[in-house]
Amino acid sequence: MTTDRNTARKPREDAGRATAENGVVILDGPDGVAVTMTPDAATRTAESLHAAARVARESRDGSQLSNETD
Repeated sequence: MTTDRNTARKPREDAGRATAENGVVILDGPDGVAVTMTPDAATRTAESLHAAARVARESRDGSQLSNETD
């Protein structure tokens, strides 16, 4: 199966879903992506996702502001 490069780079708007089973965390993402993590790894992943989302949002919001002032 081939994927159009433009489609592959478009950010997903649907979120992954995390569940806990038998002492591990399972993260189910788009397109059948699934990752099983220890609770500690899941916590670090969540912290990393929160930090990256904050930076991305600030970057996006800043570029929208500069486009409005141009």
